[in-house]
Amino acid sequence: MKRTGSILDTIASPADLKRLTVRELVRLGDELRRETVSAVSVTGGHLGASLGVVELTVALHAVFDTPRDTLIFDVGHQCYPHKILTGRRDRMRTLRQGGGLSGFTKRSESEYDPFGAAHASTSISAGLGFAVARDLLGDGGDVVCVIGDGALSAGMAYEAMNNAGHLGKRLIVILNDNEMSISPPVGALSKHLMQLYTERKFQDFRALARGAVALLPPPLQKGAARARGLVKDLVIGGSLFEDLGFSYVGPVDGHDTRQLLAVLRTVKDRADGPVLIHVLTEKGKGYGPAEKAADKYHGVSRFDIVSGRQHKAAPQAPSYTAVFADGLMREAERDPRIVAVTAAMASGTGLDKFQQRFPDRCFDVGIAEQHAVTFCAGLAAAGMRPFCAIYSTFLQRGYDQIVHDVALQKLPVRFAIDRAGLVGEDGATHAGAFDIGFLTNLPGFVVMAAADEAELVHMIATAAALDDTPSAFRYPRGEGTGALLPQRGVPLEPGRGRVVRQGGKIALLSLGGRLTECLKAADELDARGLPTTVADARFAKPLDRYLILQLARHHEVVVTIEEGAAGGFGAHVLHLLSAEGVLDRGLTIRTLCLPDRFIDHDTPAAMYAEAGLDAAAIVSAVHAALGMHRRREILPLGLASAIA
Repeated sequence: MKRTGSILDTIASPADLKRLTVRELVRLGDELRRETVSAVSVTGGHLGASLGVVELTVALHAVFDTPRDTLIFDVGHQCYPHKILTGRRDRMRTLRQGGGLSGFTKRSESEYDPFGAAHASTSISAGLGFAVARDLLGDGGDVVCVIGDGALSAGMAYEAMNNAGHLGKRLIVILNDNEMSISPPVGALSKHLMQLYTERKFQDFRALARGAVALLPPPLQKGAARARGLVKDLVIGGSLFEDLGFSYVGPVDGHDTRQLLAVLRTVKDRADGPVLIHVLTEKGKGYGPAEKAADKYHGVSRFDIVSGRQHKAAPQAPSYTAVFADGLMREAERDPRIVAVTAAMASGTGLDKFQQRFPDRCFDVGIAEQHAVTFCAGLAAAGMRPFCAIYSTFLQRGYDQIVHDVALQKLPVRFAIDRAGLVGEDGATHAGAFDIGFLTNLPGFVVMAAADEAELVHMIATAAALDDTPSAFRYPRGEGTGALLPQRGVPLEPGRGRVVRQGGKIALLSLGGRLTECLKAADELDARGLPTTVADARFAKPLDRYLILQLARHHEVVVTIEEGAAGGFGAHVLHLLSAEGVLDRGLTIRTLCLPDRFIDHDTPAAMYAEAGLDAAAIVSAVHAALGMHRRREILPLGLASAIA
């Protein structure tokens, strides 16, 4: 029976794809691409990567029996078509909104998301775990991992492939090669993939048709450099992947549904060990504005479908990222020893601007945070002044190297920690919640947090001047506060904070980007007859002992505020006050920090309100503390101290 209506409207689950003809699956891909564009135009999100895997997603769900077969997407930037086909189409316009769908795969969201992802290079390790569990439990089913060429630059992916090749388990890895990670792919692997593309013809799976080959279609033959080898009938034995124990299949045209179906079905029927299918795709495929954009619409805000114009509010102040880039370039102009390092986030950290200005002094090492940290340690040991710019959430991946290779050797690596605190639509996976705690615990570290963009400029200068100790400065995502920027950063005295507003009864001691909310809270408290001092700690380590002790001695209530998890700045303040015996004298103190749970995606304002770190929550904390303070005044000292 010939269908004339929408095929996508008939899809309630992946099982519905099994009844479709190849022609109908091709048509479904076209409809799925249009639906993805339509949904993301309303919410914003990671559009380009999702458009690049439309045909691949259709083919995977048509061939494999999900969720019995396990399908794991690396990172998750490309999972929107998958969400549409797995019963979540009616919620796609809640994507990345409060209470809505996650922008990544998430176990609690659907049985079709067997493993959560938002950080790169985890899929093969997780997939091998599923494969081993399958064989031990005798459950059957295939395990398929989809990983991008950018994510394959991380060492963890090779650790997993090495282990998988050794174990010999049946595991299917799809290498989605679009030559386009967030930043341009770098390193020997990228060159190896280019060689596979330019120096060998399309190889069908050996068992499918030995000697039957077909050239890649013209749309994928981009440029003489990539097309020159297509005329060669060359079969490269012992490729990198085969040396790791994988059967290599490809390259395969990732936008040819018929070709994908043939290869996937053959692999499913005949593979008896680990297999890597090399699929060539184009990020942003099928949507003109994305295809033309330099970043292929990797991450977009809401946009007009016809024109592709994104609806972005006019910035009221420069972003912290831009201020960091400009500040670091000014320091580098004065000091030729300054170099910058990032891990596949040159544009995200602002170092793309630095790279244009100082191409020989900027290094993008790929998705390899561990290597980035130790690379910086080597640079520092050799007399350079490295700045390692990594998002807080990704810096976690290099923690052992921070401890062993940097802190233990007292090497002056400077960590520029972007996206500190809560980050909005990307949610818990990208929140910068833990760096204060895990860095302040390390001996000899100087840890700073910028309250505004002017402070960030001074902290860059401070880090540049520190030649005998490792240091870090953290700053939020998004626009600054509109503070007047200095012409030149002035190094701060380590461990010296500042009082920005003088009061008398209440003291709010802020670390980082909540200072504006503290000032708002102080206005409200002053209006209620509670004169409030507001101080900016600047340093989580070393602490400004004098400032903290003065606040404790001259105020009835002290409240610390930070954009980090428990065990960070507030904990160190409590430790200091306890050691100085201040707590024994009846001081009422509260430490406000992120709650002991992960906070789901929403607007930053809503997330901070939920976390209890906005002005209203600060005022409430003060009133609660005052109530306890009054109760304590009529109790014996010992009991009062216990209550406080």
